Amino acid sequence: MERPYFPMFVDISGKKVLVVGGGAVALRRIRTLLRFGAKISVIAPSLCEELFAFAREGRVEARNREYEGGDVGGMDLVIAATDQKEVNRRVREACREQGIPVNVADDKELCDFYFPSVVMTEDVVVGINSGGTDPGKVKETRGKIEKSLSSS
Repeated sequence: MERPYFPMFVDISGKKVLVVGGGAVALRRIRTLLRFGAKISVIAPSLCEELFAFAREGRVEARNREYEGGDVGGMDLVIAATDQKEVNRRVREACREQGIPVNVADDKELCDFYFPSVVMTEDVVVGINSGGTDPGKVKETRGKIEKSLSSS
């Protein structure tokens, strides 16, 4: 059995989070992080339309360029969500050197933490994760939880 990850809820309000990548995966992560008050910086050569709008509105700070090694400095948390495995690996190595927790969206073996699927109501926050082994099961479970919470 793989080593299990401990589920932990932490306050990330005001924490500096770097997201490397500007596509659909980065967008999903950023939407979730914004709900919890993180101060988000995005580095990507190009941004999807919604991320561009977030930057224009001041909801995220965006730097339209390639990732550079020193970009993780001073961050509390980093998400590597590019479609380039080599870039994601370099992000992970830089974070490891500086002791910064990192999630690599396309490689669970490189993650210090897993990014959960989040269900949030006024009273409850639920995080769901399969350790990257069964995204379909996570989606199914999320639907059941959302249905249960909306009917209560």
